[in-house]
Amino acid sequence: MKKRVLSLMRPTGPLHLGHMAGALNNFVKLQNDEDYECFYGIADWHALTSNYADSANTGEYCYAALLDWLSVGLDPEKSPLFIQSHIPQHAELALALGMITPLGWLYRNPTYKEQLENIRDKDLGTYGFLGYPVLMAADILLYKASLVPVGEDQSAHLELSREIVRRFNNFFGENLLVEPQPLFTKTPKVPGIDGRKMSKSYGNALQISESAESVWGKLRTMMTDPARMRKTDPGTPEKCPVWDLHKVFNPDEAEKAEIAQGCRSAGIGCIECKKKLNAHLQEMLEPVRERRAKYEGNKKLLDDILADGARQAGAVARETMATLYPAMGLLMNPAR
Repeated sequence: MKKRVLSLMRPTGPLHLGHMAGALNNFVKLQNDEDYECFYGIADWHALTSNYADSANTGEYCYAALLDWLSVGLDPEKSPLFIQSHIPQHAELALALGMITPLGWLYRNPTYKEQLENIRDKDLGTYGFLGYPVLMAADILLYKASLVPVGEDQSAHLELSREIVRRFNNFFGENLLVEPQPLFTKTPKVPGIDGRKMSKSYGNALQISESAESVWGKLRTMMTDPARMRKTDPGTPEKCPVWDLHKVFNPDEAEKAEIAQGCRSAGIGCIECKKKLNAHLQEMLEPVRERRAKYEGNKKLLDDILADGARQAGAVARETMATLYPAMGLLMNPAR
């Protein structure tokens, strides 16, 4: 039997090459592997947990995320692509799990503490933000997904999902919900043009949807090893964010060795190094742009993809809830 995989992403703006390298390329790989059955969702409820006061663009961000997904190669014929809020069972199961999840589990969640300390420009003292891991658990458990692609830094959230499963099954019946296991994925270091981690919030990202001219314009001004004030100054590739991008997006090992040696010996200038990186990025993004052109501007096609994804995912969600309602002592609505 195929192993079921579930992954969701929040729609908070255009996706960038960090998302592509860290998650989306892996989504495509899993989708094309006959051992897996994949469900991919756009988590608009999750976006509201922190952006509830500035949510006017959430719908447009959902379309933008879908376009980025399709452009990198996700195929709605192979994996349902859906919006979280289009399937009401996500909210139903989150409410049910919230009934049995101790507050102490949520308060000691390290991500919750970290974000309260670091995000000062938003009021995150809300029920929804505290309960984010419960909603995340509902997303996974609704589809009885056995595997969830995560980076190692996200393993705490998944462990909380497993604790919720054990507590729920203890109250209402063994094997009602499946404990999800992490499918650890390598998350490469993808710096932005200012050297910090590539992030929408930092304004330093190379977006998946950018034109060739825009990508090169940003690369040209990208910071490099600060020791290389002039072309004749030797550098250290390990201190250069452009080199970090080469490590992720340049598949030519021989060329990378030449670039590293040229940097150390001042045999290659920073602009030449950036031009070589740009050539690889443009080659990688050319088919992405071609796929995007097939969908961009065709809102009806995007809506049809989302409707079909909701139909497929919704069938699984309703089946799960049909087993949970009687187990919890609740009556199913006969109209459903």
